[in-house]
Amino acid sequence: MTARRLFGTDGVRGTANREPMTAATALKIGMAAGRQFQRGEYRHTVVIGKDTRLSCYMLEQALTAGFTSVGMDVLLTGPLPTPAVAKLTRSMRADLGVMISASHNPYEDNGIKLFGPDGYKLSDETEAEIEALVGNGVEAALVEPARLGRVRRLEDASGRYIEYVKSTFPSGRRLDGLKIVLDCANGAAYRVAPTILWELGAEVVPIGVTPDGMNINARCGAMYPQALSRAVVEEGADLGIALDGDADRVVLCDERGREIDGDQVLGLIGGKWAETGDLAGGGVVATVMSNLGLERFLAGKKLHMRRTQVGDRYVVEAMRDLGYNLGGEQSGHVILGNYSTTGDGLAAALQVLAALVEDGGLASEVLHVFDPLPQVLKNVRFKSRDAAKAALAEPDVAAALAEAENRLAGGGRLLIRSSGTEPVIRVMAEGEDEGAVKAVVDWVVSVFETKTA
Repeated sequence: MTARRLFGTDGVRGTANREPMTAATALKIGMAAGRQFQRGEYRHTVVIGKDTRLSCYMLEQALTAGFTSVGMDVLLTGPLPTPAVAKLTRSMRADLGVMISASHNPYEDNGIKLFGPDGYKLSDETEAEIEALVGNGVEAALVEPARLGRVRRLEDASGRYIEYVKSTFPSGRRLDGLKIVLDCANGAAYRVAPTILWELGAEVVPIGVTPDGMNINARCGAMYPQALSRAVVEEGADLGIALDGDADRVVLCDERGREIDGDQVLGLIGGKWAETGDLAGGGVVATVMSNLGLERFLAGKKLHMRRTQVGDRYVVEAMRDLGYNLGGEQSGHVILGNYSTTGDGLAAALQVLAALVEDGGLASEVLHVFDPLPQVLKNVRFKSRDAAKAALAEPDVAAALAEAENRLAGGGRLLIRSSGTEPVIRVMAEGEDEGAVKAVVDWVVSVFETKTA
């Protein structure tokens, strides 16, 4: 397979208006992907959604030009969550879906995520083929003037997604009497998310719903749950829900303002679905980052936990291979296989709310299903992703990692990984002894920091 430099673990991502996130490269990606997904003698269609970043306008127009130049019709949704684009691609029988977003990253970054006609993210092999087309020239795919694609705005895109998400909530149930603080991260869900909760009966206190092109994920949303926690306590709310910039992940907090991460959500939904017979495959797919406490909790219910590398696309791949219908990441990506093909923060939040309504107790009692083992995660930022990867190959780093693992032997685990979307190395350790875990992480971080200069 051709080596990939354009695509990372979640599509193409980088600083806006710098390679590869330039209008010129986006144009070529549109041309290449359009050529890749034209597979018959009919009018081909691509759905393009976006979040609220200023650079989305530039990239949307460039992609549109690329797709139409190779004969593909374009449907524009405007700001809409990533899972909505995946759902619309499949339900409207489009040939391709595109989401313009850098997810949880700051506004300076942007990204391009691609979905196939089945609504799933593309395989590594397909992305490599598109990347090869981008690199080897796509001018041969340009069509005659009469075959140029047409562009129109999909006016009912938001309404379609709202009704879909509401349909994932148990029939006959309502959220009447619940006060919910909802943080939309000034991102893609700033309109649809409050509407969904309000229509289901909740009293909604919305925050992070005034995007200006540059405040997406800025001290708000799933990446900064402190804002949510404060608001929940101040408002006397029953629950807090925080989405990230493209709403494919969710972090919650209880009425006390205590965070409920993706591991707790997986444990809660997995346990409930196992009781009702709705859990397929006898287990849950998680990643190497998920807490050992979740694994022990599931084992106590005679459920398996399969781990994958970090990235919701790898979780989905494992779910499909194993026949599981629930998986996700500690960071808040939760994939409900019965409903969606990718992480959907709103749909996951509704499953949590369904459990809360059914139990009738406080969120602090219902949603904390296991006690996590002490876990410490720190990031070390480098000048580039290549520099970060190079640091991992240094002999003194390898020796330090081996020593760190020896220190935790028998009482915990150490995980080192290079981010697929940022020039960052993530250092994580967990174990029974919190002091020992923290000391190991601090020591490993100090070794990496000598390589950042």
